[in-house]
Amino acid sequence: MPIPDFQTVMLPLLRHLSDGQEHSNQETLKSLAEHFKLSQDDLTQLLPSGMQSIFSNRIAWAKTHLKAAGLIESPRRGYYKIRPRGLDVLKANPSRVDLRLLNQFPEYVEFRKPKNETGEVKSENGLQTEAVRETDDWTPEEHIEYGHQRIREQLAADLLVKVKEGSPSFFENLVVELLLAMGYGGSRQDAGRTVGRSGDGGIDGVINEDRLGLDVIYIQAKRWEGTVGRPEIQKFAGALQGQRAKRGIFITTSDFTKDANDYVAMIDSRIVLINGARLANLMIDHGVGVTRAGSYEVKRLDSDYFEES
Repeated sequence: MPIPDFQTVMLPLLRHLSDGQEHSNQETLKSLAEHFKLSQDDLTQLLPSGMQSIFSNRIAWAKTHLKAAGLIESPRRGYYKIRPRGLDVLKANPSRVDLRLLNQFPEYVEFRKPKNETGEVKSENGLQTEAVRETDDWTPEEHIEYGHQRIREQLAADLLVKVKEGSPSFFENLVVELLLAMGYGGSRQDAGRTVGRSGDGGIDGVINEDRLGLDVIYIQAKRWEGTVGRPEIQKFAGALQGQRAKRGIFITTSDFTKDANDYVAMIDSRIVLINGARLANLMIDHGVGVTRAGSYEVKRLDSDYFEES
């Protein structure tokens, strides 16, 4: 039997988890391989990058979509279990579970909407619309481009989960590493002495704006779940004034209200707000907390080469 696509994997995967117990990735791989009667050669077939087996990759994507739709959950790393919604889907005895079926759930519709780097939904006239994302009419180049975007979106979501799971001190160190990677703070030792020291009036730390230390930036780093509102930003702005500072960065793992964003746009102090979605994308862009899994070089025909004078 050929290796099934990730949508074909969804229903057998749900049935595998239907006992309500936690199942490890390896246990699930073995069970589904037996279900689809895959040979050892099938299981050892790799993606073009050579970094992961095709079947494991397709199981992982099936889990991603089922989790986004609220049918399964991951109570701990490397383990999955079914949720009540998943059991309800099985009770309806569907012949197939695929993207079309998952679209009935609002959380999944939101998950599928194309978003920019700050986590905001792109407009319908943007490059990546829903009608474009899932089609067999894509060129090979489009498959690569949109596939890369989906991988990046999932990586950003996974990064944010891990950041929220870390301790406050881990988050402070992460902020240091990110700002250094972006070119701030001079040396690692200098940055480490400034960020993470609790200050008065809502300032968590100070870091050099450039390597020479000609100017400084004040930082507020909050690993919050709730949305950050205008009062917190006003408090931070007041703390900057108390230091006679005009530049600040407010970083949170959650998001900011519209009032908070409107407020920073009308004050004299230059405050940059970095929400969880933007934080995750900055980590990806600057190589913090991520590692390269594969690299692809795409070449095209050089028409000029074949021109004869």
